[in-house]
Amino acid sequence: MSDSFRIQRIKTLIREEIGKMIISGSIKDPRISNLISVSDVDVSRDIKYAKVYISGFESNKSVEKSVEALNHAGGFIQMKLAKRLKTRNTPVLSFFVDSSIKHGIDMIKKIEELNS
Repeated sequence: MSDSFRIQRIKTLIREEIGKMIISGSIKDPRISNLISVSDVDVSRDIKYAKVYISGFESNKSVEKSVEALNHAGGFIQMKLAKRLKTRNTPVLSFFVDSSIKHGIDMIKKIEELNS
């Protein structure tokens, strides 16, 4: 039980810290849009790897460019996280596009069209 609480706490902390880095502009890459957000984080049980899912309200191409830039800056982000996490190992980060929010919005629009 304590392992799942620990992993959940680390997931939340990773999501918050990467979100702060994106909003504050501390990752100096022009490809990273301020309109993206961290939608979810999956951390392995041994806390060696983390999959970070990024979503946004822009076009898929813009979100994909931002994810590519985040993957390129993964080492820098991992270094910043290491100072905050206070764990023996800092997870290796992999960023992925999460289009579930966009699909949800599209689904709601289609349902509203059918109702009217």
